[in-house]
Amino acid sequence: MLTARKTMDVVAAYRDVGTYRGAAEICGVDPKTVKRRVLAHEAGGLDEHRASRAPVPKNTDVARALVAQRVDATKAKVTAKRLLVEARADGYAGSTRNFRRLVAEEKKKWRAKNGRQRRPAVWTPGDTLVIDWGVLPGTGVHVFCAVLAWSRIRFVRYARDETAATTFTMLAECFEALGGVPAKVLADRMGCLKAGTVAGVVIPTPDYVRFATHYGFAPDFCHAGDPASKGIVENLVGYAKRDVPAPDADSDLTSWNEAAVEWCAERNGVEHSEICAVPADRLAVEIDLLRPLPMLRPRIGRAEICKVDKLATIRVASARYSVPSLLVGTRVEAVTYDGVVRIYRIDTGELVATHDQLGPGESSILDEHYPTPRKPPSRGPRPRTETERTFLALGEHADAFIRAGAAAGMTMLPKEIEIIVNELLPAHGDEAVTRALERAVRFSRFRADDVRSILAIGPAAPEPVDAGEPVVIDLPAVAQRGLGAYRIEGLV
Repeated sequence: MLTARKTMDVVAAYRDVGTYRGAAEICGVDPKTVKRRVLAHEAGGLDEHRASRAPVPKNTDVARALVAQRVDATKAKVTAKRLLVEARADGYAGSTRNFRRLVAEEKKKWRAKNGRQRRPAVWTPGDTLVIDWGVLPGTGVHVFCAVLAWSRIRFVRYARDETAATTFTMLAECFEALGGVPAKVLADRMGCLKAGTVAGVVIPTPDYVRFATHYGFAPDFCHAGDPASKGIVENLVGYAKRDVPAPDADSDLTSWNEAAVEWCAERNGVEHSEICAVPADRLAVEIDLLRPLPMLRPRIGRAEICKVDKLATIRVASARYSVPSLLVGTRVEAVTYDGVVRIYRIDTGELVATHDQLGPGESSILDEHYPTPRKPPSRGPRPRTETERTFLALGEHADAFIRAGAAAGMTMLPKEIEIIVNELLPAHGDEAVTRALERAVRFSRFRADDVRSILAIGPAAPEPVDAGEPVVIDLPAVAQRGLGAYRIEGLV
C-alpha cells in the first residue's frame, strides 16, 4: 500500500518519462503498480490521501444476516456455539473461529446501537450525601459507609446490625462529623428505611420521614437495576467498603470504631485521585452550603406511649420500669435503643428516667423515683392475745424464740408460750427469763420445760464461746550438752 506522497511521486515520474518501466525505476516500485496508480489517477479514483480498495468478500457474509437477526432477537445474549448449528444449515462453510469473530462483531454493533448510554455524575456542593451498608467478610460485623459527594469526605463506622435505629444513629453521627446537613441523602433500597414501593418508587418509613424532617433533608433512593442511581452508590461507597481497616477480631466494637475514626481522618486529609484535591479542604468550602444542625438529636429507637400505674412504673415488652412518682396517672414515651430504655415526658420532652433493657418479667426499680427510702419487708410476729403481747414485751429474744420455734415446726408453741408467761415469768422475773430464752434459741430448745431447766441451773450453765487466738509463750532456754558428755570413759 503506497502512501499518498508516494502515489503523487509515481504519477509525477510517469509524466516526466512517459513509460511505466521508467517511472518504476525512478520510484523503486513495480511497473504494474505504476500502471494501476496512473490509470486510477486519470479516472479520478485517487483522493488526496490514497486510492480506495474494493471490499474483499468474506466467507462469513452468507451467515451475517442470520447472525444479526438472532443477536437482535436475543438482545445480544445468544452464544456463537448455538448459532453455529443454524449457520451451517444456512450454508456457512467457514471455520469456527471466523464465526465466533462474526458473532462478537454483531454483538458489539448491537450494544453500540441499543446499549445504555451513561455519563459521569456532576455533583453540586452541599447537595448529596450517599450512604450504604456492607458486611466485613468472615467477621459478621456490619460497616456503615457515607460519602459527601462533592467533597468526597468519607465517614465509616461499625455496628452489629443494620436496623433502622442503628442507621439513624449513624446518620446523626455523620451529620455531626460533617458539621451540617446536606440537602439530600441518597441511599440504596434498604429494607430498614423502605416501607414499600409503588411504580418502582420507594416509599420511606414514617420513622425515616420524621428523622429527615427533624434534620431538614430530603430522603432519596436508588432505582432497582439502574446504573444511573444504584451505580452511584456502589461506586462512591464501594471503595470505602474495600479499603476500611479490619482490626483484630477479638477487639470490641468500640475499638473498631476508634480505628475507623483514625482511618477517616487519614483518608480525608490526603489528595483524592478523582477530584485531585484534599477532601478536608473541599469540605471547608462546602460547609457554608450545608444546612445547620438542629439543637438536639431526635429520639432514635422503638418508641411507645405508656401510662404510669399506681406503683409509679410502666411496662415495656413485659418488663417493668420505674418513673418518678409525681408522674403517676400520666402518659410518658418510652424509647428503646441499644439496650437502654429512655423515658420522656410527653408534654415537655424532658428525660425523666433511664434504665438498662431487661427481659420479660424482670423489673428495674430505682429508689430515687420514690419520696421515701425502701423499707425491708417486715413479716415479724404480730401479737393478737394478751399472752402474746406479754411474751413479746420481753424483747428481741422473745421474737427470735417465736420465729425459730415456728421454723422448727413446733405445733405446740402457743401452749409453751402460755406456760412461760403464766408460770415461769412471775417466778423468775423478766431478766432471767430473757436470758433463758436467748440460751434456748441458741441450742434450739423451744419447750417450756427446757426453759425451766435453764432457769434452774442459773449462772452455773456453761457458756460456750468461740475459740480465741492461740497463746504464744516463750519457752525458757535450756543448756545443751554435746554427745561427748555421754561417753562411757567419762562416767567411770
